[in-house]
Amino acid sequence: MYGCGCQHNCSYCYARTLLDFRGLWNPTNPRIADIEKIKRKIHRLEPGTILRMGGMTDCFQPLETQSRVAYNTILELNKQRIGYLIVTKSHLIAEPEYLAILDPKLAHIQITVTCMDDKKALTFEKASVPSQRIQAILKLQSLGFDVAIRLSPIIEELMDFDDLNSLEINKCIVEFLRINSWIKQWFQEIDFQKYTLRHGGYLHLPLEEKLRIMQKIHIPDVSVCEDVTEHYIYWRDHFNPNKEDCCNLRI
Repeated sequence: MYGCGCQHNCSYCYARTLLDFRGLWNPTNPRIADIEKIKRKIHRLEPGTILRMGGMTDCFQPLETQSRVAYNTILELNKQRIGYLIVTKSHLIAEPEYLAILDPKLAHIQITVTCMDDKKALTFEKASVPSQRIQAILKLQSLGFDVAIRLSPIIEELMDFDDLNSLEINKCIVEFLRINSWIKQWFQEIDFQKYTLRHGGYLHLPLEEKLRIMQKIHIPDVSVCEDVTEHYIYWRDHFNPNKEDCCNLRI
């Protein structure tokens, strides 16, 4: 939908680390995709495909209110009967105009929350405040959508687990923080000394630390999305409810 920048400009964003030093990251003026090109790509998708919207950059960043690329993409996916997974840090997805077009048989929504404190969250991400995102999750859940809170990344120092567990949210996806020198420079609110495992050019928490943090989450349906190969195997074989899909989409 949007590329070479994201208006949310999160301090922990791995996409930002890949593009910023190349001069390809512009958070104030991201590139807008051509909806006609998107439609042509959708027409080539195989039946049964589920397309992810919002991987490298958020498909519901503020720019969407003017350009409406995500809106028109959803209309085309509905028309072609292609499923879609929306990953966002915005409450916009639960606004009436989007609720009117989301197809419960095709739509899967994951709304990211990294901190329960609205004021604190704005110091490291310029997205909708957490309280708005949580209300969006609860609204979508009440309407019967396949919706999850996505703790991506989960950062123990910033998460109020008692508050999180009291929300009566049914489904959760967890992704752990990965760090490099760029993220250390931008995001200085946590203890990086615990990140001792090197994998794929990033530093990660060891598995025992991840397991300890997971014990603090008391949501009925929890799945872990993982980058470290050995950890991915562990979550798949011993934790995730759907061994074939760490996003645990309702099919």
